[in-house]
Amino acid sequence: MKKIVYLLMTGAVVFMVLAFTSTVEEKMPAADGEEFWSYISETSPYQQWMAWPGKSDMYPGQSPHGAYLKLYVNQKAYDAIQEGKKTMPNGAIVIKENYGKDQDTLMAITPMYKVDGYNPDAGDWFWAKYGPEGKIMASGKVQGCIDCHKNKKDQDWLFTEVK
Repeated sequence: MKKIVYLLMTGAVVFMVLAFTSTVEEKMPAADGEEFWSYISETSPYQQWMAWPGKSDMYPGQSPHGAYLKLYVNQKAYDAIQEGKKTMPNGAIVIKENYGKDQDTLMAITPMYKVDGYNPDAGDWFWAKYGPEGKIMASGKVQGCIDCHKNKKDQDWLFTEVK
């Protein structure tokens, strides 16, 4: 009898841990510049995420981004890339660090965050640009980002292709 009670209690604990973990993982920030910065800098620091597959090192960039770039993705985006999906799922985040010509000077951090229903005319992406210390330089439905990325509408507004 003690063994059955123990197994039931163990199962209940495992169930609660799994339920709590999935709830925590699904809690994503609002499409808001300050809340999003808090999420990518404190709640889930993007520097601890994976690099876009094939982009693990700094690579040459171009205007309006930096001369050199680093590209990070959260787990949802990484899984979509690994599965060869052509469209990112809700909650996918792609973050580009923009460096100067010396490759040591971080100029800006430019994320894209997929939010279901946020902006259907622009692929449901929330766009932002932050200074190196997190100062919001632009966020939301940023027209400059949209105008540039609309040329890649067929690639879910992403310049880096999912292969």
